[in-house]
This record gives sequence, structure tokens and C-alpha cells, in this order.
Amino acid sequence: MKDNITWITGASTGIGKELAYVFNENKKNIAVTARREELLKNIMKECSSNAQVLPIKMDVADSKSVFETEKKISQKFNIDCVINNAGVTSFTKAEDDSIEQIDEIINTNLLGSIYIIKSVLPNMIKNKKGTIVNILSAAAVKIFLQSSAYAASKSGLLTYTNVLREELRNYNIKVINIISGATKTPIWPNRALEKYSERMMLPKDVANLIYNLTVLDKNMVPEEIVLKPIKGDL
Repeated sequence: MKDNITWITGASTGIGKELAYVFNENKKNIAVTARREELLKNIMKECSSNAQVLPIKMDVADSKSVFETEKKISQKFNIDCVINNAGVTSFTKAEDDSIEQIDEIINTNLLGSIYIIKSVLPNMIKNKKGTIVNILSAAAVKIFLQSSAYAASKSGLLTYTNVLREELRNYNIKVINIISGATKTPIWPNRALEKYSERMMLPKDVANLIYNLTVLDKNMVPEEIVLKPIKGDL
């Protein structure tokens, strides 16, 4: 019987990196994926030997890479939890967004997350259990200027996974959506961090909450969690 493992995407920085640490601290095996392999190796070095850490270079926007990675992880482990955290954005008006920027945002945030879900779903359905966590954004439900493509990607994933949850009810698969407000991560430009960082949530705090949500009793699921800085949106 294979040991369980949690797959965390976008694990090289920010919330993903803190998720790796908190799961490792709680003796959970983790597969950490991102495009920057060196940062993943650093995480592996910093984690304790409490549990296994599997770092794999991967781009969620590349469906072939996603399915190959799932196969590699599943050779040794049972993926019982996946956290869709990888994400990119641009802080420009819709009229100024390039097609390349739009493609990268939609392919990473929306399609990339769907690829991840599609790759793990067959085994979760077969096992009749599993947890899918999606790190969304306040932009999925509220208008923020200069974030049209990002908002579209996050609101699209919110709708996709809300439908998915209903389709998976009979398989005991949990689908948890985290609608997160401003968090102090590298996704923000330096000027925004300099101005607002003291108001932002800390990625470690968000990661701790997410971990606790994934270990709740099997007969309950927090379907949607809204997190905001105490002083509200920026």
C-alpha cells in the first residue's frame, strides 16, 4: 500500500513555499512543483526529515508536463491531496495587456489548475476520497482595476470547481476554494509591497489555515473560505 502525499504547485515562493514547510512540519509527505528547480531544491534542504519531500520542475501550463509529473509521483505515492497554488498576473489595463500576457495568465491560473485536477481525478474517484484545494483571489468575486485577465482566470476556476464539487459528491472528494485577499508574496510589484505590505496577510498564516482545513474530519468540508486582511481589501 502506497503512502499518501500532498502535491503543492507553485511551491517555490510565497504561500506555496509556506505550505511546503507546514505540511512537512506536520509529518506529511509532499511533492513540490514549480518552474524554478533551484528554489525547490532549497526547500528540500530546509525541510526536516519528518517526511519525504519530492521536488519536481514543472510548468502547470504544459499539460504534458503535468500528466508526466502526476505519473512520476504516483509511482511511489498516492496523491490524496492537491493544492493548486501556482499563479501569475499583470497589473495593467485590459487595453494594454498583450496577447502573450493574457495567454500566460489564463494558461497558468485557469487551464493549469484544470490540468492538475484532471491528472489526479481518476485515482481519487477510484479511491473514493481526496482533497482538492484551489488558491483563488478576491479578484474572483470583486472588481479590481488593472486585473481583468487575472480576475477572469480566477473567477473561471471558481466556477469550474464549484461545478466539479457537485459532480464529485458521491465520491467523498473535497473541493475547497480559498478566496484570498492581499497576501505578502512576490506576485506583487515592489511599489505595492513598499506601500501596503504592513496591511497584507502573511503567507505563513494563510498556509497554516489551509493545512488545518485539509485535516478536518472526512464527513465535513469547508467549501469556500474567504480570507481578508483585517483592514480589508487594498
